[in-house]
Amino acid sequence: MGINLSKGQRIDLTKSNPGLTKVIAGLGWDTNHYHGSYDFDLDASAFLTDANSRVAEEHDFIFYNQLVHPSGAVEHTGDNRTGEGEGDDEQIRIDFRRVPSHIHRIAITVTIHDSEARNQNFGQVSNAFVRLVDEDTGREILRFDLGEDFSVETAVVFCELYRHNGDWKFNAVGSGFAGGLAALCRNFGLEV
Repeated sequence: MGINLSKGQRIDLTKSNPGLTKVIAGLGWDTNHYHGSYDFDLDASAFLTDANSRVAEEHDFIFYNQLVHPSGAVEHTGDNRTGEGEGDDEQIRIDFRRVPSHIHRIAITVTIHDSEARNQNFGQVSNAFVRLVDEDTGREILRFDLGEDFSVETAVVFCELYRHNGDWKFNAVGSGFAGGLAALCRNFGLEV
């Protein structure tokens, strides 16, 4: 089992794990039972940004309608529309060797699909986590449990992977947004 992180903690990935080149970001959550008439559909995304945390091109945004970055560096393994079952609900694969040089950060986010129309928010989500797994060995490197800090938010930046002095590091962000996917896109410089 890997290291358990708290919000705001940073950890070195490639320096302390020599030979680490490919990771899987596994994201999971449960939804609390409530009296609404809609199921929850949570969606993982990855924003590949420059040094100013801005997405330069539309193809630097990986989500359920654009699963693979042209470089092959980041791949969303598919949309899980129910979140049923144990373990990871969605996964994003990252190959550090293939990340283009203009990309400095990879923000991993989760949003609630149609949250406004369905009157849903992260206050109704529990046991949310992100874990990083070494793709080659299957070993869990780290895990960040988000806790129950959210009430009205409809989008959350779970974590960031970023370059620093030639190495890749992990930041446990856990920052919520109102406004769903559109708000996140604007935050990272994408037109909506």
